Amino acid sequence: MSRFQTLTPSTLSREQFVAAFADVYEHSPWVAEQAYDRGVDASLDDIETLHQRMADILLSAPRDAQLALINAHPDLAGKAAVRGELTASSTSEQAGAGIHECTPEEFARFTELNDAYKARFGFPFIMAVKGSNRHQILAAFEERIHHSPEQEFTRALAEINKIAKFRLEQL
Repeated sequence: MSRFQTLTPSTLSREQFVAAFADVYEHSPWVAEQAYDRGVDASLDDIETLHQRMADILLSAPRDAQLALINAHPDLAGKAAVRGELTASSTSEQAGAGIHECTPEEFARFTELNDAYKARFGFPFIMAVKGSNRHQILAAFEERIHHSPEQEFTRALAEINKIAKFRLEQL
């Protein structure tokens, strides 16, 4: 069992809880709101327990809410990153994977793959990039673009839940 370093969820008011966890799921505070509304006790002071609750909320949400959350994520090495418009978490995650060190050719390939992926699936490519480098990310992009839309929708949700776990571990 892992405990949070900077806060104790069970001691927070609803407003404080939502503020603390609103962006664990990219621009989707509804996940934190529902997590709180299901009841808060000391079990949620464990990262894995809170993560499981939040993951369950995402996976049981209506498809349109899931799609909206997927679409709230920025493109990897996309225009938002170049313009400095990412959330602090997304900026840190992409920098940690070395995306900011792309060569012009790699950046062009990211742009090409981002565009092709969105055209094929209707949402951005999602990958929990912590522990990966830009070469591994490009390889995953190249492989996953050939998946079925349903495979990628399911994969996007799984990757989002991984991202959420990494973000919770930072708190």
